[in-house]
Amino acid sequence: MRYTPEQEKKYFQLSQIFLHNNIDKNDIERLREVIRYHEWKYYIQDNPVITDYDYDVLFDKLKKLEKKHPELITPDSPTQRVSSDLVSDFATVSHLTPMLSLENTYDENGLKDFDEQVKKLAELDINEKLEYSVEPKYDGLTVALVYENNYLIRGATRGNGITGDDITPNIKAIYSIPLKAAFSKFGIYKAEIRGEALISKKKFKEINEQRQEDGLPLFANPRNAAAGSLRMKDPEEVRKRGLFVISYQITYAVDDNGNDKLQQFGTHLNSMHFLNDLGFRTPREDIKTCEGIKEAIEYCEAMENRRDELPFEIDGMVIKVNSFDIHNKCGSTMHHPRWAVAFKFKAQQAISTLERVEFQVGRFGTITPVAKITPVQLAGATIQSVTLHNEEFIKSKDLRIGDKVLVERAGEVIPYIVKTMPELRTGIEIPVTFPQFCPVNDTESKVPLEKNIDEAAWYCKNCTCGQVNLQKLIFHVSKDGMNIDGFGEAYVRRFWELKWVKDFSDIYDLDFALISQLDGFGTKSVENLQIAIEKAKKNPIWRVLHSLSIKHLGKKASKLIAEHVSTIWDLRNWDEEKFTGIKDIGPSLANSVIAWFEDEKNISVLKKMEELGVNTVQTKEDRPVEIVENAVFKDKTILFTGTLHQMKRKEAQELAAKAGAKNLSAVSKHLDILVVGEKAGSKLKKAQQIGTIDIMTEQEFLNKIKEAGLL
Repeated sequence: MRYTPEQEKKYFQLSQIFLHNNIDKNDIERLREVIRYHEWKYYIQDNPVITDYDYDVLFDKLKKLEKKHPELITPDSPTQRVSSDLVSDFATVSHLTPMLSLENTYDENGLKDFDEQVKKLAELDINEKLEYSVEPKYDGLTVALVYENNYLIRGATRGNGITGDDITPNIKAIYSIPLKAAFSKFGIYKAEIRGEALISKKKFKEINEQRQEDGLPLFANPRNAAAGSLRMKDPEEVRKRGLFVISYQITYAVDDNGNDKLQQFGTHLNSMHFLNDLGFRTPREDIKTCEGIKEAIEYCEAMENRRDELPFEIDGMVIKVNSFDIHNKCGSTMHHPRWAVAFKFKAQQAISTLERVEFQVGRFGTITPVAKITPVQLAGATIQSVTLHNEEFIKSKDLRIGDKVLVERAGEVIPYIVKTMPELRTGIEIPVTFPQFCPVNDTESKVPLEKNIDEAAWYCKNCTCGQVNLQKLIFHVSKDGMNIDGFGEAYVRRFWELKWVKDFSDIYDLDFALISQLDGFGTKSVENLQIAIEKAKKNPIWRVLHSLSIKHLGKKASKLIAEHVSTIWDLRNWDEEKFTGIKDIGPSLANSVIAWFEDEKNISVLKKMEELGVNTVQTKEDRPVEIVENAVFKDKTILFTGTLHQMKRKEAQELAAKAGAKNLSAVSKHLDILVVGEKAGSKLKKAQQIGTIDIMTEQEFLNKIKEAGLL
């Protein structure tokens, strides 16, 4: 079936009503219609207009209504079958065993309820610790692979759980799927393997960038990209997409007489080892056997913290009873197995409404459009502002005020608008237009915006309202600049309005007696501000350089330059060759710094800063770390956690650097060594779960340092 634009708007609006209001049995059929519509958008069109979480909420409401009113259950209700991803362009084939869905839970209590239910079904003591296999819930397209006499004979999509689309040629184009596997060594003649077809985050980004260049609609997420790839008509094009399949279950295994051979593995984990040995890609390092539900919960939480480090998207974890005997005792419903459950992570995508666009002037005069959306919860944070980058971005998304937009936020990543939903427009949406003049300067002498030929950004190059200088001052005191603790944007704006700060030097010449007379400033807050400013004066010169807002000069380049000067004034005599002689410093950056130091206004401000006590001489922190000969930690990465008792954290990091190590700030698979002090906490647990990280005590670290002759 197809839906008209009017029907699409109707069902989307109904879904919002059902999501945010209580519903009764009188709404049950309309709720079914809404769910069927969203299944069509998700599985047939690969173009969802609500998030997975919202779909689960709607589905759960339907289940609860039908449980309360079983007389209203209909044979065609979405609860009576698994959802379909069938596409009419492919031949339909039957699966050897039904491909069921998973029950979802979003919190610790749901997992505890699942644990209790399994024990009741298996007639086990409620206090017994069950062994669970916990693995990532991959966000891709589920496929079923059939092998006969060791050869891959068929690959199919999940479809409606009973039948799926035959996509064998495309499946054979995926390198992580063996075309032949030695099943016969284990007495298996015919087998069916379940897996998830995925596209890596890196590849997904490349695909969408290419689609944008080609004027094609962007994929909403890697799952949509994987689904679209597997339904292409040309297997060679599928191969180019770089898909891979992670196999997560063997569901059928018989010998040539039809006798069951699946139970020989005994546990889910053994079956995973079996598949891995045959050459299938499995969850491997990310699968964990847990003793009891408490340990399973801890692993789920740890993996949620790690999800952004993985090369592919996961939207949760799957908790499976490890024992096949207990699988058999628990059984399955028509919809889901009773021995497994999905723990879903916090949403990283949400639907919101674009309410307006504000245009901000940055510290280099760049005009940045910022979308103001109806507030939504994403990855544990409330999002109501999303950067739109530039005019080209707005045009490529065809953004209009009033549009429904899909917003994404992965971990700590800046929120991003993935796409608009033109099918949900009502006709009153207004296209976003980029301003021709400075959006801040509202005087009669408006400043026209300018654009460089080789850039997408618009600039206010001749700022007369002072907004550019204000933004530079805000950055100067920030954590990335001079890191003046407690000197936030609100203070800068207030002092700016009072004309107390006009350039960088004014920050170090504030009248604290006057400040103490302002509303909201107590004796203690003024004292703390004064202490913070005095502390900032002693900063290394790389911080001073970075805080000056010289175009192209970032933190890394500031540190590189600071290593090569005895005083900041040396840069007045540097030419382009001197700058570019430093690795990673290019001509654009070099000429930008040269131009800044040739401007006498800038020099005047910098000299005044120096007179007021701001450091302009290379410090110990600026100097390059001298790595000792035969460095004990050469080419290693290291991280310190917990309380150290024999030295300060900074001192330990300096010693590690001298011994050849690179200091990291977080635990990941890229970390080689974790040095743990007292109360190490979550970083230690995370390192233990990764399993490849060398964990040292403070004393063991010091012993290595002593061996290197650094102590």
